[in-house]
Amino acid sequence: MMSQLAVNLSMIFTEVPLIERFALAHQHGFQHIEIQFPYELSIEQIQTQLHDHQLDLCLINVPAGDLMQGGNGLAGVPGQEQAFAQALQLAIDYATALDVPRVNILAGKQPHDYDLLPCLNTLASNLKLACNLLSAHHIQPLIEMINGTDMPRFLIQNTAQAQEMLEAVHHPALKLQYDCYHIAMMGEDVLEELKENIHDIGHIQFADCPGRHQPDTGQLNFEQIFAWLQSSHYSGFIGAEYRPRASSSDSFDWKSKYFSDDVNT
Repeated sequence: MMSQLAVNLSMIFTEVPLIERFALAHQHGFQHIEIQFPYELSIEQIQTQLHDHQLDLCLINVPAGDLMQGGNGLAGVPGQEQAFAQALQLAIDYATALDVPRVNILAGKQPHDYDLLPCLNTLASNLKLACNLLSAHHIQPLIEMINGTDMPRFLIQNTAQAQEMLEAVHHPALKLQYDCYHIAMMGEDVLEELKENIHDIGHIQFADCPGRHQPDTGQLNFEQIFAWLQSSHYSGFIGAEYRPRASSSDSFDWKSKYFSDDVNT
């Protein structure tokens, strides 16, 4: 089975409101989309957009509290267990109604007034809950590495830390969300880490590095990365999650360059 290409509506087509981005994804030939936090729109609004533009929503995140506004988030913060459970239920409500196959759980940051170990223990406990509830709905839970430059004190920054958390949670449903940009920002070899960890990866995202713009604007060798992925046994989604250097509509040269027509976009 070939990989499937998706476009992230939280990062791309931001020239217009979220509800108008579905049409643009369809116009640019995509069949699959990601939305980091879809909760500003109702389930019914999203259902209408997906139906009208023949789109599938392949990934959302569990609400992350104040993380995107500079706070610590929820999943790895002691004392926020009830808030995380409520956020998880909201994600399940959206994912089940919208047939979303994968849900990403952002670990959050280590608060200044907590040691690292209690935060990691809280994260592991919350992830076990998420794995049990999500897998009961046949939804795959994911955890993601986020680089510590863009998000200081993030609890899972590199592949080794992510693998340690997989072992701590020890649930067969839990997989990694592998973002090429974040891995590169941590100084890791994107392609080698991809090869070594592919069996634990449930979803892949990409942006060039540095800059987090579209492919071929930075230093990553996407020709090698995409060629290896398309020759591998990976059959999941590959999501474009970058900040377009100029307009979103002019940022898709990579699509025809690296992805042939037989890839389901």
